[in-house]
Amino acid sequence: MRIDIITIFPDMFSAVLDESIVKRGQQKGRVKIFVHDLRRYSLDKHHKVDDRPFGGGSGMLLQAEPIFRAVEAVKKKIKGMARVILLCPQGKSFNQAYAKKLSKCGNLIFICGHYEGVDERVRQYLADEEISIGDYVLTGGELPAMVLVDSIVRLIPGVLGDKNSLNFESFEGNLLEYPQYSRPAKFRKWPVPDVLVSGAHNKISAWRKSEALKRTRQRRPDLLKK
Repeated sequence: MRIDIITIFPDMFSAVLDESIVKRGQQKGRVKIFVHDLRRYSLDKHHKVDDRPFGGGSGMLLQAEPIFRAVEAVKKKIKGMARVILLCPQGKSFNQAYAKKLSKCGNLIFICGHYEGVDERVRQYLADEEISIGDYVLTGGELPAMVLVDSIVRLIPGVLGDKNSLNFESFEGNLLEYPQYSRPAKFRKWPVPDVLVSGAHNKISAWRKSEALKRTRQRRPDLLKK
């Protein structure tokens, strides 16, 4: 997989791309990630990429031209089709199923919105879809892009050491994950549930399913409706 990120703050990404699972995915050759400075695609001598909105109003908008130029330049470097995604509050809500869908794409291009947003023509004629990571407003699309990269890369086959671990995570089967414990078997006055140290795998499996249902019912009953 190849992921390209278009942003006016490229330096923000090193902390995420150069650490942990995302770094491992790149080292294994499972994913290539490139960050592009939008200002490099501006025709303005001062590399300006924003302007005031027509009709008045507060704030500044990212202009269409540099974004179109950036995406078009990136597409020339890509083999095959690329899915262009605009990260903004008006987009479709992101979830685990969405992450799985995107992890199967060959090429993704993320456009990080900023300021008061982007020129509407980016939505109409350039982006294939818009994604939001929640019903709240952030300064820009950089943090959402990092969230998508992290959630997608770990789903690419061969990135995680234990491929079976993906089958037992929260939101698999629309359930939250069951409680988990590690050594020691008793910490202070709190012991691990007896069933987990019993060695009876059928009972452990049943307990985990029961606890996952209980936790989901208590914390996210909306998931059970699915």
